[in-house]
Amino acid sequence: MSSREIINSKIFKPENLKNKIAIWQFEGKKIVFTNGVFDLLHLGHIDYLSKAKDLGNILIVGVNTDDSAKRLEKGSNRPITDEVSRSTIIAALNFVDAVVLFNEDTPYELIKVCQPNVLVKGADYKPEEIVGYDIVKANDGKIETIEFLPGYSTTAIENKIRESE
Repeated sequence: MSSREIINSKIFKPENLKNKIAIWQFEGKKIVFTNGVFDLLHLGHIDYLSKAKDLGNILIVGVNTDDSAKRLEKGSNRPITDEVSRSTIIAALNFVDAVVLFNEDTPYELIKVCQPNVLVKGADYKPEEIVGYDIVKANDGKIETIEFLPGYSTTAIENKIRESE
């Protein structure tokens, strides 16, 4: 299998992910789930995602579709990169096991599909405010928050580019 085929094999539709999750669960793997837009991948994303992976065996990353990302109101020109690019770049990371796009405003339905043992978001959230908290807690899972790497954000990169024009 080529490197590109390996990357593409890590990108799932929610309905196709169910079978892979069943295999991982049968194997006793600890499944970690997180989500985001992941526009303009930067060191902060790498730090966050690698720390999320360290919380289990399998890292599943939900990536907002373009439409879903636009509804987050991060700015009229966001996302900067399209959903195919963003999901492919995330899937190219060796510590990411699965990537799945979601078009809803939140990943709640996707979390129901994934049934993660660990749900991860940034430390700017209180655990009980994280979407999917109820699903994970009902299955005796854990909610973890990760501090962001100071000084790294897509908005900061976007502003720096604008200032240099």
